[in-house]
Amino acid sequence: MINNDILRSIRYMLDLSDNKVIEVAGLADPGFVIDKDDVQAFLKKEEEPGFIACSDSVLAHFLDGLVIHFRGRQDGAPPRAVEKRINNNLVLKKLRVAFELKDVDMHQVFVDAGFPVSKPELSALFRQHAHKNFRPCGDQMMRNFLKGLTLRVRKG
Repeated sequence: MINNDILRSIRYMLDLSDNKVIEVAGLADPGFVIDKDDVQAFLKKEEEPGFIACSDSVLAHFLDGLVIHFRGRQDGAPPRAVEKRINNNLVLKKLRVAFELKDVDMHQVFVDAGFPVSKPELSALFRQHAHKNFRPCGDQMMRNFLKGLTLRVRKG
């Protein structure tokens, strides 16, 4: 899934303003700065004039900032290095941590989206890439997860 779609979905889910998106992205690394024009360009559709592709770095900073926003900083822990490459599995992991979702919650999010996932399928998404049972998270699965999570967050 393209980073812009993920950013757009999370922004809608949490009803974040452009300034709040900037603030959340800065939580991961205070030296990381994006401006409001860039955020607005990231949120446009690909065919709209002024569209800019959201880089892996921007999305990684935003997702790490989201974890800090919801869970707080770990006392005494050194800042985590921000990933250089983002994939759907990593987005899923970061959202799981940010929203403090357990396995039962994850299953319910997929069920709410009309896309039930079995326990082995779900656990395979969170394995290390080199593990023999690792399964990449496809775009359809990511879209359904974001849809189910949006239903969960906006309902409550």
